[in-house]
Amino acid sequence: MRGRDLVSITDLSSSELDRVLDVAIELKGSRQPLLTGQTLALLFEKPSLRTRVSFHVAMRQLGGDCLYLSPPEVGLGERETASDVARVLSRYVDCIAARTFEMATVEELARHAEVPVINALSDEEHPCQALADLLTVNERKGGLRGVELAFIGDGNNVANSLCLGAAMSGMHFRIASPPGYELHQSVAIKAEEIAAASGGSVLLARDVEEAIAGADVVYTDVWASMGQEPEAAVRRENFAGCTVDTKLMSQAKTDAIFMHDLPAHRGEEATDEVFEGPQSVVFDQAENRLHAQKALLALILADDRS
Repeated sequence: MRGRDLVSITDLSSSELDRVLDVAIELKGSRQPLLTGQTLALLFEKPSLRTRVSFHVAMRQLGGDCLYLSPPEVGLGERETASDVARVLSRYVDCIAARTFEMATVEELARHAEVPVINALSDEEHPCQALADLLTVNERKGGLRGVELAFIGDGNNVANSLCLGAAMSGMHFRIASPPGYELHQSVAIKAEEIAAASGGSVLLARDVEEAIAGADVVYTDVWASMGQEPEAAVRRENFAGCTVDTKLMSQAKTDAIFMHDLPAHRGEEATDEVFEGPQSVVFDQAENRLHAQKALLALILADDRS
């Protein structure tokens, strides 16, 4: 994987995805100077808590350094083109993690950069979140193959990457979304093709109850993501019935876990009782952003890892 980009979760093969998770477990809780002298640039159009801190700490724990570039400093696509930014940063740093509004921006950065580019969030995918999610499920369920995951809510970037990653891992992914907010058809088709080869499956459920029945994992996300705030009121109406509460959780398996990628609007996509309940692994999931990204950086940048 050395020198590779990660624009989509499917830039990894199934075996490489497994390798990232194995290395994450291996490096968890340790500080190894694998990236001494190397620098990661965080190129952000959107603010973040987990993405910024987890990447920064990951590089420091691996012996490297991290540089944060805020939207006003760069003016990506306005003050300077993404292609020029990519070529300039390639002369200074060893890797770029980009958090952008559009997938096309990450793709342009990857085309023109001479160093690896990691998609740290775009409108179409969030592969780093999916890696942390799969790591969390793997730890809690003792593996991924055959695990049934129910996603309740918007078929957004998080759902896209998680659906594809779950399919690659031989999981059974079920998603229930209100009309007009379904998983994009192209993602569903691609995931179904991957699942057919891995022994997994993908189901676009008719309703929340069909998705959640007997699930090992119940996952939800905000109804209005960053940049969709003007739609929030309309979305609250359209997503009525999608709130994960204790009654809904009771339809999953008794040992099911509850996941949310944060930040959360408590009382909307899930109740406080579920967030703070014994089935919630939300903060373990947040922590695993650090470990999954540390593994990814080590595999992409370190000389002694494949």
